[in-house]
Amino acid sequence: MRRGFKIAVTVALSVLALLAFVLMAYRVPDRPVAELAEKWAPPPSQFVPVDGMLIHLRDEGPRDDPVPIILLHGTSDSLHTWEGWARVLSRHRRTIRFDMPGFGLTGPSPNGDYTIESYVHTLLSVADALGVERFVVAGNSLGGYVAWAAAVMHPDRVDRLILVDSAGYPFESASVPLAFRLARTPVLGAAMSDVLPRSVVASSLENVYGDPSKVTPALVDRYFDLATREGNRKALVARFEQTKPGALANRIPALELPTLILWGRKDRLIPVEYGERFAREIKGSRLVVFDLLGHVPQQEDPVATVAAVEDFLRTGATVARD
Repeated sequence: MRRGFKIAVTVALSVLALLAFVLMAYRVPDRPVAELAEKWAPPPSQFVPVDGMLIHLRDEGPRDDPVPIILLHGTSDSLHTWEGWARVLSRHRRTIRFDMPGFGLTGPSPNGDYTIESYVHTLLSVADALGVERFVVAGNSLGGYVAWAAAVMHPDRVDRLILVDSAGYPFESASVPLAFRLARTPVLGAAMSDVLPRSVVASSLENVYGDPSKVTPALVDRYFDLATREGNRKALVARFEQTKPGALANRIPALELPTLILWGRKDRLIPVEYGERFAREIKGSRLVVFDLLGHVPQQEDPVATVAAVEDFLRTGATVARD
């Protein structure tokens, strides 16, 4: 009995010692926006006051566009994921993208609200701040969830919908990025507010790419830096607690607007079967599947994916389903 107790104490002390070592070795303090903005917010970036936050955004293209395009990124991402799309679309369309609350240089919500309704409110508040009444909205993953929820809740504001490996339905993943698994684990999620091994960021990016070899050191730098923006790591834990898939999903079949659905067949986080479900339930929608791409196809192959978007935007009021 006594020997077993000693072994248990020894194991516990060893685990604590290992945890202390990890905390010391991989401790990365939060960094203020001012420290990160020079590198990640050059022109045309701007910071616009919205709902008590300074929203980091880029607003490019012709200002006389009557129906601008708004691009919404996914969890742990930023407006930079749309760089390839924005470069093409802004040649002839006003193109707006911003860091959603809890991510990028915008940072945490002042009221700590990361529900889907709050994200929709922020989307409309940004549009209002920029004088945009009606818009096309495209979203990847969490951003797709916000996009279709906005179309459900405010159909008068959304002209067209583009879903890119969108969240929203309750789903089962074939594989979840390590950073997401850690953030969803109570004790480890709390520890992540001070600790962030670069290897975790790299592994998580490789997990969401169809071709992991495309994940470059520069790309890892961006995600690593923006994750350490003051408050973002705590906000990530809160976002997973508050924004659950399934809310409003029963209203998806009621959507009646031109909708393009893009999906990477190698998406292991939200498999392509959920893209097929969106296509079945949104009448008149069109699904385009990219066989070699993963969960962030707009970033992994911006040329091929934005070409599908431009074709969609040139069509009339309805879109034929494949």
